[in-house]
Amino acid sequence: MNTMKRMDCRDLNQSELTQHCAELGLPKFRGRQVFQWVQQKAVQNWEELRNIGAGDRQKLQEGLFLQPLRKVKAQISQDGTRKFLFRCADGETLECVLMDYDRRKNRDRHTVCVSTQIGCAVGCAFCATGLGGWRRNLSPGEILGQVLDITYLMRQEDPDFQVTNIVFMGMGEPLLNYEAVLKAIELLNDPEGQGIGMRRMTISTSGVAPKIRQLAKDNPQVGLAVSLHSAHNTTRDQLIPMNRKYPLEELMEACRDYTTLTNRRITFEIALISGQATLEAAQAVGHLLKGQLAHVNLIPVNPVAGTGMARPTAKEVQQFAQSLESMGIPVSVREEKGTDIDAACGQLRRQLECEQK
Repeated sequence: MNTMKRMDCRDLNQSELTQHCAELGLPKFRGRQVFQWVQQKAVQNWEELRNIGAGDRQKLQEGLFLQPLRKVKAQISQDGTRKFLFRCADGETLECVLMDYDRRKNRDRHTVCVSTQIGCAVGCAFCATGLGGWRRNLSPGEILGQVLDITYLMRQEDPDFQVTNIVFMGMGEPLLNYEAVLKAIELLNDPEGQGIGMRRMTISTSGVAPKIRQLAKDNPQVGLAVSLHSAHNTTRDQLIPMNRKYPLEELMEACRDYTTLTNRRITFEIALISGQATLEAAQAVGHLLKGQLAHVNLIPVNPVAGTGMARPTAKEVQQFAQSLESMGIPVSVREEKGTDIDAACGQLRRQLECEQK
C-alpha cells in the first residue's frame, strides 16, 4: 500500500519532482518533463502531458496534486489592465493583477502583481485587504500559480504571451510568508520554468526589519520596495501598524544594512493622500532618506470604501515630487493602471464577500 504523502506538484522544484517521481516508481527523467509541463507550459491537468504515457500519468495523478486556481471573476480596464479573482482548492479567494506596458524600443513588459497571503494581518489604513483580516499564508504553488494561471488564460488569446516581471505587492505581507515567497521566486526563476530573472522580481514590504536583513543574505538579486508612506512615527503608526513593532529608526537601520550588503537601491513607496501630501511631509521624507541608496515611488491612493481617504490633486502630486527632487532624491510617480476597475488590493475579494453575506 502506498502511504507516501500526496504533494502539490507546483510546490516542487526539479530536484524534488525527480525524487518524488522515483518514489512513485517512475523514471527520474519524468521529473524534468513534469516540471517543464507544469512550470513552463502552465498545464491545467494531467491529460495535457502529451509525451507521458497514460500509465505514468495515472501514477502521477495518484501521487501528486495538480490543482490550478479557478477563475471566479475578471475585470479589464480601459488601459488593458486585468484584475483576476481566483479561488483556491480550499475555497479561499485571492486577487492578482496583470499590467501591460508597451515599449517602443524594448520588448513589451507584462507584469503580474501577486498575492502572498489570504487577507493581511498588517492592517494598513489605506488598504482594502486588511479590512477583512488575515486568513492564512499561501503556499509556494499558490503564489506562483497566479503567474501560471494568468499565463494559461492569456495564451488562449496570444500563444506567445510571457510574463516578464513579478511584483509581490498584492494581498498580504510577503516577508511574513518568507519561506514560501522565496521558494516561489526560485521556481519562477528556473530557466526550464518561467525563466523570469531575479532582477525582474520585486518584493514589497510594510517594514519587517529582521526579514529585510535576512533577504539581503538569502537573495540579494531580487528587488526590494519598502512601504514608507511617512517620515514621522506618529503618522506612520496610524497608516501602517507594523511601525509600532519596527519604528522608523529600526526600519531605516535595516535598510542601510540591506544596501551595505547588496549595494542595491531600495524603492521607497509613498502613498499620497489628499490633505497629507504636503510640502512639509515631502521635506521630512527627503531628510529621512538623505544618504540612503534610494528611489522614491509616489502612489496617489486608489479610493477604497471604508477608509475615508481620497486621491490628492495633480498639483499636490507634482509639488511633492518637485520638493523631493530639489533635495536630490530620485523620484517617480507610479504609472496609473486600472483606475476604472477595482484595482486596489483586496477590493474585488471584499466585494465578493459582501455580495455573499
